[in-house]
Amino acid sequence: HVQLVETGGGLGQAGGSLRLSCAASGRSCSTYAMGWFRQKPGNLREFVAALQWSPSIPFYPDSTTGRCIISRGDATNTVILQLNSLSPEVTAFYYCAAAKKQYGLRATDTYNSWGPGPLVTVSS
Repeated sequence: HVQLVETGGGLGQAGGSLRLSCAASGRSCSTYAMGWFRQKPGNLREFVAALQWSPSIPFYPDSTTGRCIISRGDATNTVILQLNSLSPEVTAFYYCAAAKKQYGLRATDTYNSWGPGPLVTVSS
């Protein structure tokens, strides 16, 4: 079982940037694909970005605006989500997730483990 811990949530300002980090631990976690989802109160969990383990190919929604960028962190088994050009519309809980599968990464049911999901609030 893989454990995930997100850091970097909190308050951002419109037009600014925030950086979320997710650290994975547990058996074989270094071979898992990693993804980010966000959820607003009353809404379904929405796919934001994902990264295959090998090769490290990023995936984004078809409607991506380029303001969310996923990458591997410098620390082992860490993945980063960079949020740029923030707007109040992206205020949500942001969840890191890990999947054994390297495909179907835009779907929530692909993932085996989830982090607690810090709140990101963007003020106008």
